[in-house]
Amino acid sequence: MSTPVTAPAPYDLTLAAPIGAIGLRLAPAGVRGIDFLVSGPSAPEPAPGAGLAGEAARQLARYFHDPRAGFALPLVLTGTAFQRRVWEALRAIPAGQTLTYGALARRLGSSARAVGGACRANPVPIVVPCHRVVAAGGLGGFGGATGGPRTRIKQWLLDHERGG
Repeated sequence: MSTPVTAPAPYDLTLAAPIGAIGLRLAPAGVRGIDFLVSGPSAPEPAPGAGLAGEAARQLARYFHDPRAGFALPLVLTGTAFQRRVWEALRAIPAGQTLTYGALARRLGSSARAVGGACRANPVPIVVPCHRVVAAGGLGGFGGATGGPRTRIKQWLLDHERGG
């Protein structure tokens, strides 16, 4: 689960981004976690060409330049079968578009609350774009928060993808 971090944590990669620093946890098989950091980076940015870390840095930089570029990073996602189904459905939502929790739930034969729980448990936001799921009457939550810095990040990501 991606939650704000206030102290240095064991990140394999940290990057400065337009939304603040982000920390990535890597495994040999792929990216296993992305956190939005409320403090500065705790590890150096990778040198270009530095394996998975370098590729993740390149793809995230490309996303922040052009949100329609997409991601081709290997991911290590641990979660329930339902969570993995939701995360796969999130990856099918094109940049610049949104779905409501209810609409996604209907597609999956589930409930909006269950979809929201799976979005909250998403270990790799941005790459698995849970920010593209919104409430019927507004922005909705992001990473378990319904206000504050987390929802400002969600709004920024949506605006960025819409060209705003």
